[in-house]
Amino acid sequence: MSELDNITEFKSSPEVIVKLLKYGIPKSFKEGDIILNEHAYVKSIPIVTSGSIRVLRSDDDGKEILLYYIRSGESCIMSFLGGMHNDTSKVRAVAEEDAEILFIPIDKVLLLIKEYPQFLDYTFNLYHKRFEELLEVVNAVAFKKVDQRLLGLIKLKAQHTGNKVISVTHEQLATELGTARVVVSRLLKQMEDDGIVQLSRNKVVLV
Repeated sequence: MSELDNITEFKSSPEVIVKLLKYGIPKSFKEGDIILNEHAYVKSIPIVTSGSIRVLRSDDDGKEILLYYIRSGESCIMSFLGGMHNDTSKVRAVAEEDAEILFIPIDKVLLLIKEYPQFLDYTFNLYHKRFEELLEVVNAVAFKKVDQRLLGLIKLKAQHTGNKVISVTHEQLATELGTARVVVSRLLKQMEDDGIVQLSRNKVVLV
């Protein structure tokens, strides 16, 4: 659980980490596993201790769009909000890669917020970061062309994994952008012709 030690807000209060480990329920997930479904009641708050997860939002027709990633040491502010108000989840969380997650029951989260200002700071800082990321999504959807958004997503995945070879299908990229697979395939082919990427089966290499 070394990632908990690296959370800035907890460094001055190691007892928070002790309580998190005491209250938390560790679980392992494989790449592609669904961690949280939309419309499910939130009973605990996830803190990622290794790996990462992606958070998506879908509409009534099943179209999805990527909202943000949750990395090691981070949690999902949407889960915080749902759990605190005894509400259902408005998003779906999927393991981007193999991940270890510590689930903190909602009642214990409330205790931590009351007892430790550092935990409240952690929550507010997450809220601020997620809000900025959501603004970026709104900005991209409203003002950027699909080819710009696609390249931005590929670069984000490369930055996120630290690897220019990205294991991803055209269908997944289309899902995360909220567009059609044929559109993504056409744009990727154009990017390959322009020397921006190289394509192989279920892989995109950022040149």
